[in-house]
Amino acid sequence: MKLPLSGRALTAAAVAVATLVTGGSTAGAATAPTHPAAAAAPDISAAAVKAHLAQLQSIATANGGNRAHGRPGYRASLDYVKAELDAAGFTTRVQQFTASGRTGYNLIADWPGGDANQVVMAGSHLDSVTSGPGINDNGSGSSAVLETALAVARSGYQPTKHLRFAWWGAEELGLVGSRSYVNSLGSAERAKISGYLNFDMIGSPNPGYFVYDDDPTIEKTFKDYFAGLGISTEIETEGDGRSDHAPFKNAGVPVGGLFSGADYRKTSTQAAKWGGTAGRPFDPCYHSSCDTTANIDDTALDRNSDAIAYAVWELSQ
Repeated sequence: MKLPLSGRALTAAAVAVATLVTGGSTAGAATAPTHPAAAAAPDISAAAVKAHLAQLQSIATANGGNRAHGRPGYRASLDYVKAELDAAGFTTRVQQFTASGRTGYNLIADWPGGDANQVVMAGSHLDSVTSGPGINDNGSGSSAVLETALAVARSGYQPTKHLRFAWWGAEELGLVGSRSYVNSLGSAERAKISGYLNFDMIGSPNPGYFVYDDDPTIEKTFKDYFAGLGISTEIETEGDGRSDHAPFKNAGVPVGGLFSGADYRKTSTQAAKWGGTAGRPFDPCYHSSCDTTANIDDTALDRNSDAIAYAVWELSQ
């Protein structure tokens, strides 16, 4: 997740889209299907998600300790995700842009089939800050979205709507990659997007369970999932407008997502219902060198990963 404007210095960078991602993609009106369809959503293996996190950690370790925009660790991260998706049968595209004088990349993966006039997207930012490997922020969202996409392929899922997954570059510089993607789409293409689901930090070590309150249908989908687990959620406010859903929302696309907390401190009321430690940040290693594979709560990662799959299956019927 990017820092708020007051907490970061943004380089004024020209964003030039070099590879336009168009061609039969993006979606229309989303309605939540019945629960029998939702039951088809697979259980996402937390071990599989953590295996992806271990790969991202190894990439950061081999590349100066980070996976930041314009650095070798970011491109190696993108290449890893792309290879997994290519092997699973996705159609992948790399979109190029320029930010802060460095080349950046988005990765877009389309699952064949589904109504090209109704697209459900799920995405996350793949870049870290320069100060650390970014395993919770945002290896957690990136790895869970990847494993959900691979579950689509393994199951041979053929939804009514078209499914697209995305991994964004340069989020930490001000949502640059996702904004460049949205700006590359004409108004007709943007209007086809039923919904964009964003996942930025879902394995915080002192976790909360926060749901975006943007689109009512998407919000209800996530709330229903957690209610089924007996988990009370709260509306997400800490990251409002600070992650990659913002460019989509500003373009009129319905958005939603999940968040487990960053540097805000957990209250005693939240600790009473979620566990963890009151008075400490949800993620004490936010934007720090200690945001490693040790900085993940397995239970939160597992629950949120399953919620992603549930929403993808529910909203794509």
